[in-house]
Amino acid sequence: MPGARLTHEDRRQIAASLDDGLGYAEIARRLGRPTSTISREVARNGEPGDYRADRAQYAAARRAPRRRKLTQTQQPASDRRPTQSVRAFAEPFAALLAGTGLPRMSARVFVSLLTCDSGSLTAAELVRQLQVSPASVSKAIGYLEAMELVVRGPDAGSRRERYVIVDDVWLRAWRADTGAHVQVAAAAQRGAEILGADTPAGARLHKMGQFFAWLSEQMSHSVLADMVVQDAHTVLAALIYAAEPLAADELAAALDWPRKRVTDALSAIECRPALADPLALTSTGADTYAVTTRPDRLNPRQRNALRARSAGAVALE
Repeated sequence: MPGARLTHEDRRQIAASLDDGLGYAEIARRLGRPTSTISREVARNGEPGDYRADRAQYAAARRAPRRRKLTQTQQPASDRRPTQSVRAFAEPFAALLAGTGLPRMSARVFVSLLTCDSGSLTAAELVRQLQVSPASVSKAIGYLEAMELVVRGPDAGSRRERYVIVDDVWLRAWRADTGAHVQVAAAAQRGAEILGADTPAGARLHKMGQFFAWLSEQMSHSVLADMVVQDAHTVLAALIYAAEPLAADELAAALDWPRKRVTDALSAIECRPALADPLALTSTGADTYAVTTRPDRLNPRQRNALRARSAGAVALE
């Protein structure tokens, strides 16, 4: 299920897919997971150009005992009720988070955990504080767990579970949806093409696509080594020079590189589209790649004008 933790076999499939040059979105589709789950996994347990299943599994297993220890040592015997001033802050803050897209009940649960000294509460304590049903709390916790914003563990001295905000929650939240931003940008650009550059709706969608493309680049988590960046530029130059789609194996043969060096460079470009700006790397299927102009650098009207100019030049000949 999408909210379940990744298994060792899942990580093997991610590693193999990355080695084959697949992007996060395609890997997520094959595993039946959100794209953000794959991007977070690679960011936390490896690097886009050096993700290994066994190492990632070991890193994830090492964190699990630490989470359980955190749950057991930080929990209070009886969490204090929030004061009136805390309650006056919590509700508007939860509404603000809900305005960013977090479900309302999940936002209220999240703020309750944020504003208690221990950073952890049981389901019963959340029910009492928020005056909602246990089912509502359970659903909200499930959503927060799927986003890896909270973890659960045993409540010391009882059979209940306690929910805890983990230390790197803000880093996880920051990285959560970079893949989704790329998809939104691409979809908005397609919509602009369909609606037409001269329509108000098309212009709005074009601006939306530009914004989400910029946001994705700004939120990219990778700090790539100079050598990987240079390799990425060399691969782009090879694709431009070839003027046709090439498979990873063909690129490796032409450049006289190991295949992994090529796939690392391709993965770097997919993780950081700004490396190819103003071009864009596209996959044409069967592990084959090509280079096109980046869709948000020219709006539909500009592209139509350039096509018309090219067509006119051909007609004059």
